[in-house]
Amino acid sequence: MTTAMQQSGSVVRVMIVEDNFSTLERFAAAVSGDARMKVVEKALCGRDAISRIGAARPDVLLVDLGLPDVSGIEVIRQAARTQPRCDVMVITVFGDEQNVLASIEAGATGYVLKDCSDDDLVKSIVELREGGAPMTPGIARIVLRRMQTRDAPAEQESIAAMSDALLTAREIDVLSLLARGYTYSEIGEQLGISRHTVTSHIKNSYRKLTVHSGAAAVTRAAELGLLQVKKDKPPPHSTSSR
Repeated sequence: MTTAMQQSGSVVRVMIVEDNFSTLERFAAAVSGDARMKVVEKALCGRDAISRIGAARPDVLLVDLGLPDVSGIEVIRQAARTQPRCDVMVITVFGDEQNVLASIEAGATGYVLKDCSDDDLVKSIVELREGGAPMTPGIARIVLRRMQTRDAPAEQESIAAMSDALLTAREIDVLSLLARGYTYSEIGEQLGISRHTVTSHIKNSYRKLTVHSGAAAVTRAAELGLLQVKKDKPPPHSTSSR
């Protein structure tokens, strides 16, 4: 089954911002080794990244947080402001709550740690371009934990940003239909996607919500305020397995 990224027929343009030269070259080699991607720009500091991103026009920005001049979070903000179609993924050694939340609020939609393998890095870029929000499992748990303590009104704006980063809009659409009793095939028909793509979205939801069934995913997402479970009568469908 071909992916949406493959169907588009265009090569994904990647810009990398990393202050350690050997690490920068490692990431560049991993990206360039995949025929679906090419590195269009590299920067060793934040100011260079901000000045070059307009000309580079990347589809994906990989950015470290611990840059020597401008914070990677500021680079993310500038990318979100000037390149709204660019997907931003943090790749860093910093896995603490403060950096995770600040990055997501600035506009990052992916967050992985530098100890990931080259294969995992490439897979994360593909997932990002497919509409996912790749996160190292420990990072996803930080986001979930923060969302569970969302009572203070002052935190609502940041909670909304984290909700969007945790589950994509399409994943929420899929779970909403699943909650109403639709089969995978019917969900695909409703959303104009294949059954295989529906399965992929649901599996991504399982991983992000740390659950192992559709019912648990729906319950968890509803508890976190990511979807409203409607009580309308489910549509007629066959008894085929999901």
